[in-house]
This record gives sequence, structure tokens and C-alpha cells, in this order.
Amino acid sequence: MRSWAIFLLAAAGIWWIDHGLKELFLDGYQWQSSCLSLELHLNRGVAFSMFSWLGPWLKWLQTLLIAGLFVFFLREGWIRRHPLSLGFLAGAATGNLADRFLHGAVVDYVYWHCGFDFAVFNFADVMIDLSVFLLLWQGWTEHRKARGPGK
Repeated sequence: MRSWAIFLLAAAGIWWIDHGLKELFLDGYQWQSSCLSLELHLNRGVAFSMFSWLGPWLKWLQTLLIAGLFVFFLREGWIRRHPLSLGFLAGAATGNLADRFLHGAVVDYVYWHCGFDFAVFNFADVMIDLSVFLLLWQGWTEHRKARGPGK
């Protein structure tokens, strides 16, 4: 029960922060510096605008992917073992998915352009990356514990 509370609170917290930040940029907030621009960009694809050619089908494919992952995590007991990491992932993924239904694209706003141009991204993208890193780290440490010392 404690794991589910952590999972749900993490997911809701990430979703709420993500939604609030996106609303700022949808309302017109902008900030510029020589290396970083905070400005509204609507991404109709995924990372680096890949798969934008799928149009409205992309949101349905992502819905199936997120639902499939949730069922997998539920069946394999991952939510009980990794509630915070998966809560971050669920909140961020559903935040970006909600954008596709509400705005027809993901609301991105962080643009790095110092020395090289990087893909425009948002808070949810960072939290997805963080959750994947945490899951990999947790898996690695579990593996090392299972092997025993010095093996």
C-alpha cells in the first residue's frame, strides 16, 4: 500500500509541475540568453520531431505503449519495487500524452543553442530521462547484490 501511495503521489506531482510549467509558456512567457531560450515550441513528433508524419495516430500509439508498459509493470511487481521511479515516469509520460490530446502536439520550451543546437525539450522529458536512469541504477545495484560480494 505504501508503494502505491508513493507511486501515485510522484505521478500526480510530476504531472502537476509539468502542466503548470507548460501553461506558463502557452500563456506567452519567454526568456532568452546567449545559450538558452525558454520559448514555446509545439512538437508534433517525438524526440527530434521523429515520427511527426504519423500525425494524430501518434497519440494513439503512445496511449497503447503507455498502457502496455503500465500492465507490464503491474504484472511484474515493478510498482511495488520501484514506486518513485515509475511514478516519475507515469506522471511525465501522461503529461506529454495529455498535450497531444489537448494541443495536438507536445508543449516544449527549453532550447539549448550554445555551440550546437539541441532538441527543444520540457520538464516531462527530463523526468522521463531521470526515471530511466533511476531504473537502470536500481537494476544494476539489485544485480550486484544478487551476485554477492566480490563477484
